[in-house]
Amino acid sequence: MSVRSGTLPEITRPGVGVVMVSRWRVGTPERQRATVEAIGRAWRSREWPDTGLLSYSVLTGNDGHTLLHYSQWSGVEAHAEFARTFRDERNAEIDAAVPGIERVGLRPYELYRSADPAEGDSRVPGCVVIVEVEFEGPGAERQKAWVDAVFEALASDPVPAPGAISAGFHVSTDGTGVLNYAQWMTEQAHIDALAAPGDGIGSATEQWRRVQNYPGLTASSVTRYTPALSLSAG
Repeated sequence: MSVRSGTLPEITRPGVGVVMVSRWRVGTPERQRATVEAIGRAWRSREWPDTGLLSYSVLTGNDGHTLLHYSQWSGVEAHAEFARTFRDERNAEIDAAVPGIERVGLRPYELYRSADPAEGDSRVPGCVVIVEVEFEGPGAERQKAWVDAVFEALASDPVPAPGAISAGFHVSTDGTGVLNYAQWMTEQAHIDALAAPGDGIGSATEQWRRVQNYPGLTASSVTRYTPALSLSAG
């Protein structure tokens, strides 16, 4: 199968059993661009691996030195087969083009709940915001209850954030974390939403206080990315 290119994955794509998320540290904006180009060459020059891989997407960190990798698979066995048979040759080509890449972590998730664009919404996301939270010890029900609490809090905001397009809440398969893949019009739209706690995300409501002080919540982070490359079977 050939390779089809775009810039964004379909978060609610049917048939996805597991989502793998990882980061690469590459050092500079120039090396970010060079690495994305090398990834594109390494993948487009080969047939799409018939192992249950549905899509593979890369986003450039707005910090100027990281890349986020978001891939959708039919299941964990599909990813293991790809790692055994196809991954090394692609990574070797990429490393030859951009030496010194630091690969940081690889974590499996399952999509639990999403807030999809309204029907007819044709806005194109220019920024992806990754929100990650960690809990003390595993607890699948707690993960999902926290996500449900976020949806209640979003509904309590006096004014919906105008630049928000969609959100996909993923729960880690080890039961300890949640990742929200949120699509926004621009980075500035997200910055503005956070800077207006009386009107936008994180308003001073009881619902948001519950989210922020949820029992067992130990850490949270927010990082912003620009869509760069999304590949799937052609």
